[in-house]
Amino acid sequence: MDKVKKYETAILSILTEYAKVKYANIKGENSLVADKENHRYLILTIGWEEKKFIHDCPMHFDILNGKIWIQKNWTEWEVGEMLEAKGVPKEDIVIGFLSPKMRGYSDYAVA
Repeated sequence: MDKVKKYETAILSILTEYAKVKYANIKGENSLVADKENHRYLILTIGWEEKKFIHDCPMHFDILNGKIWIQKNWTEWEVGEMLEAKGVPKEDIVIGFLSPKMRGYSDYAVA
């Protein structure tokens, strides 16, 4: 299996599990969205919180230049550690939502 396919499989396994999460305060659901051609993967939350419409993206990953970019993680899940457990080395994980300067203080790649 090539590197990109391996990373896609790791990302999709995490997102598939998160898509099953049910919220106590939202009448709605999580949906997994995968653009395999462009290597973009996310969870979309759509529903209602009383009278307020919810349309949110709690997780978003991209595979860019052979690395997994965590573009968004508004969950309690430690997705970097989850990716490592699936065989992705730290040097191939980028915390994209941190500024380039701040990424240097993480345990992961800068870019």
